Amino acid sequence: MLSFVEEIVLLQLDDSQGKFVNLPLSAADVVLAGAALMELALANRIDSDLNQLILVDKTPTGDDILDDVLKQIGEAGGELNAANVLERISGNGEKYQDIALKRLIAKGILREEEGRFLWVFHTRRYPVVDDREQREVRARLRQLVLSVEIPDPRDIVLICLIEACGLLGLVLSPDEIAATQTRVEQLGRLDLIGQAVTKAVGEIRFIVRHSTAVI
Repeated sequence: MLSFVEEIVLLQLDDSQGKFVNLPLSAADVVLAGAALMELALANRIDSDLNQLILVDKTPTGDDILDDVLKQIGEAGGELNAANVLERISGNGEKYQDIALKRLIAKGILREEEGRFLWVFHTRRYPVVDDREQREVRARLRQLVLSVEIPDPRDIVLICLIEACGLLGLVLSPDEIAATQTRVEQLGRLDLIGQAVTKAVGEIRFIVRHSTAVI
């Protein structure tokens, strides 16, 4: 089974070009940070309500991304909420992405190719070798949103993450997004920590968007 971070990285890859899709603001870093938090919640390492995030168990998980996040939560100390923690760890989004890419390459899902753009700028592509995982993630999330099936908790988490960061377009068409808005909102209310992370991501995106507008 892929981790949330690995699934999010796969969703962000354009499988035809092996490059990441262009995402608004710092959405990519924030969604990876949120994915790590959600994974820790399902592993019973953290808990949260809409106002507070609690470190329940600091025992390492054996996952280098999750253990790095656990360490940072422990070092932060004091009273925390999802917004505080997301802001703290989203700066490591690129590092977590690199780790996830290495894992996906090791699993034979991606391969790395070196190349040059206009023979000057060094570029790196990650073509999908075996796209079954990527297709399965997208198909699973589409089925969840477009049906009335009872969702799996992990799929609720992924829907919360991609919706909060404005990434539903990676899974649904614009018409489908408009038609399923109520369904997506209902799914988001099924998971408490999902609500907390969704709220925090929305606040961070609002702050960044308005800061950029002022500049």
